[in-house]
Amino acid sequence: QLQVVESGGDLVQPGGSLKLSCVVSGSPLGAIAVAWFRQAPGREREGISCISRNGYYTRYTDSVKGRFTISRDNAKITVYLQMNNLKPEDTAVYYCAAKFLRLMATCDYDMNNWGKGTLVTVSP
Repeated sequence: QLQVVESGGDLVQPGGSLKLSCVVSGSPLGAIAVAWFRQAPGREREGISCISRNGYYTRYTDSVKGRFTISRDNAKITVYLQMNNLKPEDTAVYYCAAKFLRLMATCDYDMNNWGKGTLVTVSP
């Protein structure tokens, strides 16, 4: 069982930046693929980015491509989501999720260990 804890959510102005952190404990992070999701008010939760075990493969949903960057520091058991040029439509609760994955260089949004979320609000 993995423990997943997100942090870094805040109120930020449009055009601003924010960096979310996700600490995954319970196993060496090198054995784990990680993904970020978000759920806006009144909408379904959506996968927005994921990163492979070795960090060399990443995926982004179209709405965040070019603005968000996912990265990982296995020594710190932490995965990050750098969010730039934030827009009001990025307002959501952001969730981190993780799973053991045999393959080193891929990721997906089928996750089974979830954090409780961190709120990001983009507003003037």
